[in-house]
Amino acid sequence: MKEAGSDDKARASLSPQPSRKAPRLAAGRARALGLPTRGTTNANRLRRVDRWLLATQIPRLRDSTRPLVVDLGYGSSAVTTLELVERLGPEVNGLEVVGLEIDPSRVAAVATDRDPPRVDFRVGGFELAGLQPVLVRAFNVLRQYDLDSAAQAWDTMRAGLAPGGLIVEGTCDEWGRRSAWVALDTDGPLTLTLSTRVSDISTPSDLAERLPKALIHHNVPGQPVHDFLTAFDAAWAAAAGLSTFGPRQRWVAAVEGLAAQGWPMVGSSRRWRHGEVTVRWSSVAPT
Repeated sequence: MKEAGSDDKARASLSPQPSRKAPRLAAGRARALGLPTRGTTNANRLRRVDRWLLATQIPRLRDSTRPLVVDLGYGSSAVTTLELVERLGPEVNGLEVVGLEIDPSRVAAVATDRDPPRVDFRVGGFELAGLQPVLVRAFNVLRQYDLDSAAQAWDTMRAGLAPGGLIVEGTCDEWGRRSAWVALDTDGPLTLTLSTRVSDISTPSDLAERLPKALIHHNVPGQPVHDFLTAFDAAWAAAAGLSTFGPRQRWVAAVEGLAAQGWPMVGSSRRWRHGEVTVRWSSVAPT
């Protein structure tokens, strides 16, 4: 799944094509749905979303009879999947993490990292290899698709969730300093989260380039996500005096300003100090 590619090719990839030999997951199962990513990754690239998972999703995993997590599209290295195991494992008894890649050669390349059931790797795509995970982390896998195909991928993943399951789908830069993600369950999107190393931005709207596929093309005047980022920039400018105390203090003050304006914040305000903010999807959803 290259981050830049043909929209027509991406759309076609979501349905089996008679002229293309897509890898089968196993005898009798549907074909793996999706396109191979570029595969590039770096250690700690997904640390921001992982910290959010630790702060918000541990009860969901602990309450599950089978705490199964799918890491979709982990790339050419198993490093971020293994980091996910190391971060969540101490908090969740019986945790299982399965990394899925549509490219069989990538699955073969990480065979020595397998330690089932704690951590395993399989061929699979948006159909989640027939698994029913409680949690899916799908990062940097949908940027190459057109909007209709990305929406179809959401629907396919949602259909594969275990009861009470959640998908976290988003994007980040190569070093994980700028991230954005949507949380969605079987009924649809719930929240949008922005997370950044605050010293790495000049304004909050710098994060617009990392918006998930469902929002990035809607960041135009008249759309709610554009209104949100515009308000965030204004609140950031109003808090400029706090720069003396550091960018984190300025970020927290800006988020407090947004909350005072009525933007519906979700979760603990303690997360704001980490350069993070989460709002209800309904406040930024495309119209």
